[in-house]
Amino acid sequence: MAEADGVDPAGPVTISYIAESAGVSVPTVSKVINGRSGVAAATRARVEALISRYGYRKPIQRSNMMELVFDELAHMWGVEIIRGVEQVAREQRVGVVLTEFGPERNTIHYWIDDTISRRPDCVVTVAQLSDEQRAQLSARGIPYVVFDPTVELPDGVPFVGATNWTGGRSATRHLVQLGHRRIGMIAGPDRILCCRARLDGFRAAIDGAGLAVDADLIVRAGLTQDEGRAAARALLTRPRRPTAIFASNDLQAFGVYQAARELGLRIPEDLSVVGFDDLPLAALVDPPLTTVHQPLTEMAVAATELALALGRGEKAPPAGLELATTLTVRQSTAPPAGS
Repeated sequence: MAEADGVDPAGPVTISYIAESAGVSVPTVSKVINGRSGVAAATRARVEALISRYGYRKPIQRSNMMELVFDELAHMWGVEIIRGVEQVAREQRVGVVLTEFGPERNTIHYWIDDTISRRPDCVVTVAQLSDEQRAQLSARGIPYVVFDPTVELPDGVPFVGATNWTGGRSATRHLVQLGHRRIGMIAGPDRILCCRARLDGFRAAIDGAGLAVDADLIVRAGLTQDEGRAAARALLTRPRRPTAIFASNDLQAFGVYQAARELGLRIPEDLSVVGFDDLPLAALVDPPLTTVHQPLTEMAVAATELALALGRGEKAPPAGLELATTLTVRQSTAPPAGS
């Protein structure tokens, strides 16, 4: 077989070369490329490995359609992402298929098969895909871009994210500069990459100010308002409560508002609060929320432009793209009482 000599071909790789290297027929390789059944699992894996190794792609047949994939559209930030994707899709006259796995991820079992049969020009995925799912897309020549990855990705996987560490540091520095010394942090789940980065940024700012990082002032919670409320109550009912709380996202921060009012605390007179995301609602709550602006719409624009460029056969940049976060100061932060 051609693969045995270990010499890669000098020119473009053909289906015939893949078939010869794998020791199978051309129709078998065609079935794998087009996602059809009738191929043994071991054979399919061998062919997909060769397709990945040689970077084989089917000749591009434009469908003028892309796919946007979510785990669950339960939070407001999803609207900002959709807005950015639709903006680029309209400009480039491309249709958008929206897929949601749902809270139980029931759709995920059928999603790859459906996507392969639709053959979109590209995929932007907010949902975190497995290694196998990414390999299936690559083997079928369907480029994809990961939006705001929550886990470490293998080298070469294109993604668009935000400067989460810098955002966490700037939020905490703001509170330190106001005079706060007992600053609580509602950290998100440790398995989520951006939550770890925001917590690391918080720690860096505390350490940079010459303060001790008090583990008793760090509480982990899910990225929801209810979990933010419960975490805030845990912090605010301690004998020496914090004078400020930095929440890992705006939904948690809204939960802090709720807990503070239940405990008779005023914002910002008794408690300063900073969030992360800068959802549209952040400017409308009372008082308006100081928060780290994560450019979700701009991130979605960048991810869509990159995915469509890959769909046209252009090369991916050597590294992922991170857009800058900025602190938006509103009325939920002030110097601590008595300072």
